[in-house]
Amino acid sequence: MVAIDGPAGAGKSTIARRLAERLGFTYIDTGAMYRAVAWWALRQNLDPGDMHRMEQLAMAAEITLAPGRIQLNGEDVTAEIREPEVSSGASKVAVIPGVRRAMVAKQRAMGERSSVVMEGRDIGTVVFPHAEVKIFLDAQPNERVRRRFEEGRAKGESISEEELATQIAERDRRDSTRAEAPLTQAPDAVYLDSTGLSIDEVEEAILRIVRARVTNGKEFH
Repeated sequence: MVAIDGPAGAGKSTIARRLAERLGFTYIDTGAMYRAVAWWALRQNLDPGDMHRMEQLAMAAEITLAPGRIQLNGEDVTAEIREPEVSSGASKVAVIPGVRRAMVAKQRAMGERSSVVMEGRDIGTVVFPHAEVKIFLDAQPNERVRRRFEEGRAKGESISEEELATQIAERDRRDSTRAEAPLTQAPDAVYLDSTGLSIDEVEEAILRIVRARVTNGKEFH
């Protein structure tokens, strides 16, 4: 189990996906799970801030993750959950304690079935506090904004860097101040600032950490 935590725009998803491929592990995008719940809520014209209804949806959601794809209740929602309105809804859904408890239960079940690389904002502290390898991946705020801007531009989105900076600052505030599992670095996590590093350099740095750890008497490969 490799747990990667960190703030929005630090590069967690990209790195986790690549690490899972290199290690032959299953990649679990926890953010996509919250997005799926938010998308389901919006589809039913429900308020993502309705704590009771969102907890019900989260518990009922049947989420299946495969390389590059996510299914909700048997329907492929990979593209739909990346819409801007879903992103906004997901940040509201993710601060609801009942939703987080439901998602954590699903994430733990996934992690117990196979070797995984799991990324999110509370993996090393809450979901898998005993993970063999914990990384807290960070980057300077302006770098995180730049990365998100480049991602959005590549997808044809028209959001400005100023709007993104506001969104990321708000996401940071929500993540760090929420009552349930706030974003924080686990005491035994390795801190890695990816500012100024290429994706390849970040990947190799984490692989070195992974390979230095031993689990079940065997080294990661």
